[in-house]
Amino acid sequence: MTLPAERLLGEYRLQTLLAENSVSRTWLAEQVSVSRMVLVDELREDAQAHKAAFLADIRAKAAVDHPLVGSVFEAVAEPDLCFYAHELLAGMTFAEREAAGLTFLPIRLCHILRRIAEAQLQHEALGHATSPFNLDAVHLDEHGVLRLKNLAIAGPRDPAQSARDVSHLGHALTPMVTAGEPGTTRMLTLFSWMRGEGLEAPITWGQTRDFCMQIEHQLTASASSITPTQAAIQGRTKQPVLLIAVVTVLALVGIIAFTMKMRPPVLHGPPRTSLPVAILVPAGKYPTPDGLEATLPAFLISAHETTIGQYAEFLETLRMLANEKHEHTFDDPEQPPEKSTHQPTSWPALLTAAKAEGVWQGQVVNLDSPVMGVDWWDAAAYAEWKKARLPTQEEWYAALNMEVAKPAAVQPGTWAPVTTETTDRTPAGMIGMAGSVCEWTAKPATNPANPLGEKLWVLVGGSYLKPGSNATTREWTDDRALHRPDLGFRVVFEAK
Repeated sequence: MTLPAERLLGEYRLQTLLAENSVSRTWLAEQVSVSRMVLVDELREDAQAHKAAFLADIRAKAAVDHPLVGSVFEAVAEPDLCFYAHELLAGMTFAEREAAGLTFLPIRLCHILRRIAEAQLQHEALGHATSPFNLDAVHLDEHGVLRLKNLAIAGPRDPAQSARDVSHLGHALTPMVTAGEPGTTRMLTLFSWMRGEGLEAPITWGQTRDFCMQIEHQLTASASSITPTQAAIQGRTKQPVLLIAVVTVLALVGIIAFTMKMRPPVLHGPPRTSLPVAILVPAGKYPTPDGLEATLPAFLISAHETTIGQYAEFLETLRMLANEKHEHTFDDPEQPPEKSTHQPTSWPALLTAAKAEGVWQGQVVNLDSPVMGVDWWDAAAYAEWKKARLPTQEEWYAALNMEVAKPAAVQPGTWAPVTTETTDRTPAGMIGMAGSVCEWTAKPATNPANPLGEKLWVLVGGSYLKPGSNATTREWTDDRALHRPDLGFRVVFEAK
């Protein structure tokens, strides 16, 4: 629909009505000041009751900062006028390409899928709620530049959103890979895993990205291994039937080997035992470690210290964000600029041993063992990523005291994987408070042994390296960059 007469919304000259629903209209418009074509979404005059929700969605879209995702330019909210201008993405959508029967070479489609997965992983990492991801969200222009529609919406992210999007894309992209080309079978296999075929569940965005990287590497290496002379000979020489048969057999063997190598190991064999869920500490009055009483609101606290496996997921998120220069997203504002990494002490060796369920520094270790060797900045960044925070010493002590008459009598345990048989456990289900690793807390406090001294950062709980320590043990430090092989943390969530 083209307007019969010129209409302006602010500095935007509306040209064509592209879409309309019960709440809003989407216009193709010209931003007059810079002669730029944009999209303008306008709240309908008869939909003012939806204004708050409309603006909330705009704020969610404006918060997205990723080079592939379309930008929000401006938002206007006045009593009788509410709209926002956003980027007009160039090129055909994948939905249009699929409808036209267009396909991509496997290596090209693989690269595009990897970039899509990376963008979706950022949404996951930052907790962005999004509308369902469809082929009409993917734009590719004549120069091969990929852009994605901004699908962010207000509200919490649905935990099942990623699985639905991965599965849908596994279906939708299948007809878009060119048949009979190097890598076609591999891409079709990847799409089937995205759909969850032969697996307990579809693979994740992270696995999709990693498999795409494998396929890109293999196809690039295969292409570069053929010299120009060899390519010319192959182009003009008819191969003997026997040689063709041998090559075909070898190709099939290679495909089978690739399939066995790529299949996600996490989906094979019995799953690891689920870790205990966070424990609710009801609002009320609780004794403090200084012998006083504190009134606390309700909160949820991790039943166990953050594990190696959980922390590895955090570091993987940071690795992905670093590709887009966002690796400091979760850093505390006071973190020193010279701190460049959140890797714990001896992390590569520790993670390798944990994955192999082996021995590290004389201790049996797996991915469910508490992470250690982290400083306060590491713990705070992880908590921010989890949309949580570190506990205060008062909260930690309140959780310890639930159903416990004498906290100092809780039996300490070693630094060991968290299991249902863990002995260092309170009746309420708090694990690792008397032994395992001692833990960072959120705020500095005065040491009662030096009441006139400055407030220092508090480490709480027993340590497997310090005989005689227990759940009531505390230490004070002025160094938030402290790393120790018996120092970890747990996190607190707001009670809903």
